[in-house]
Amino acid sequence: MINRFSVTQRLVLSFVFVILVGSILLSLPISHYANSPETNYLDHLFNTVSMVCVTGLSVVPVSKAYNGFGQIVSMLLMQTGGLGLVSLIAISTYSLKNKLGLSDQDLLQSALSRDNQKDLKSYLFKVYKITFSIEALAALVIMTDFIPRFGLGHGIFNSLFLAVSAFCNAGFDNLGANSLQDYATNPTINLAVAGLIMSGSLGFAVWIDLIQLFKRYIKNRPRNWKLACRPLSNQSRLVLISTACILLVGTLLAWLLEMDNSKTIGTLNVWQQLMVSFFQTVTMRTAGFATISYTKADFSTNLLFMFQMIIGGGPGGTAGGIKVTTASIMFLLFKSELSGNSSVVFRNRIISNKTVLQAFTVILFFLTMLFVGYVILLETNPNLSPLALLFESVSAIATVGVSMDLTPSLNTIGRFVIMALMFIGRVGPITVLLSLMTKKEKQVSYSPTDISVG
Repeated sequence: MINRFSVTQRLVLSFVFVILVGSILLSLPISHYANSPETNYLDHLFNTVSMVCVTGLSVVPVSKAYNGFGQIVSMLLMQTGGLGLVSLIAISTYSLKNKLGLSDQDLLQSALSRDNQKDLKSYLFKVYKITFSIEALAALVIMTDFIPRFGLGHGIFNSLFLAVSAFCNAGFDNLGANSLQDYATNPTINLAVAGLIMSGSLGFAVWIDLIQLFKRYIKNRPRNWKLACRPLSNQSRLVLISTACILLVGTLLAWLLEMDNSKTIGTLNVWQQLMVSFFQTVTMRTAGFATISYTKADFSTNLLFMFQMIIGGGPGGTAGGIKVTTASIMFLLFKSELSGNSSVVFRNRIISNKTVLQAFTVILFFLTMLFVGYVILLETNPNLSPLALLFESVSAIATVGVSMDLTPSLNTIGRFVIMALMFIGRVGPITVLLSLMTKKEKQVSYSPTDISVG
């Protein structure tokens, strides 16, 4: 019966299935502390949607609501949300030396944001090797701080939990209700978590390109660096360049806007201010961790953060948002219009009109859903701050997970709206792109017409 559904529908249903199973498991008494806060199924459903959609918003903190078993379930939900149920089933099938049918290969290809089925099995195994290797390495680094702080058992577990959450850009932690604010000036935690966030948000295709580059450089040790960079695709180059620019500009702007704010970073030294500003710029790329309180940040800073949330990370990874490639294509289009070029160009290569139109469609879909969700929140939660509601809406649909301490104050309708935005933000852009890519182009020509713009 499941084969009757389209690839897009099955991809969406896989997320729905994980959410339903996860919410039931987290709502069971076996997942709770004996003295945990009073909760209902809606609370656990909200947290589960946030975990599977790797967002980070929660109505009750993980550390207060869930015991060891509940936190293990939470960790599995985040890992499943980051990698996708489809890829988990596929890797299990391949591990058992079974073959995937053509329909299942189409589904897996879509889940991995691949444009072809070439070496799909090899690519999938590389994705898992990269994921677990980076998570394990970073967890070991975090353990150097957490084991002396929490003891051997809790130190190891908390490190693993934070590593999985950070790489999957989920934004959850089991350390308390203040996210990572208690570690704002801790370089070990800041750099390890930031590294994990960036690793997950780059996209697996970029990582595979980087690994090939490294192997080529070690093997041949070419004197010409450009020769060593040859394995990098133009997409990987665009992601890396865009990411570097966003991190650099975002860090400097956040620092300049907040350097005199004593409620956030004003009392820190310059190195600590830059570290906090860098971490916030990284986490706004859909991670959801916080080392400052956004209720105390300046209005202009929160606007900057919302803009960064909308951009998000790279395609084919664990990040959300419209993706840096989409934002970069819009920038290149703007640049080409100003320079009088008839085509959008990157590194002497023309970006097809079809790709530009897909980027426009993703942005339009994203902003439309954001507008609708925000209006509903304004109407159903009139007593809450409009700025905080906008911040929450952007955070939800961009699957970031940061909040101006608003989430627990939302009424039932508001919580359903945020859950819908999180789900749309995680699954929506994928389904929109799939529907565009699977439709056959109609070769119809019409007479041109002129319409004034601006």
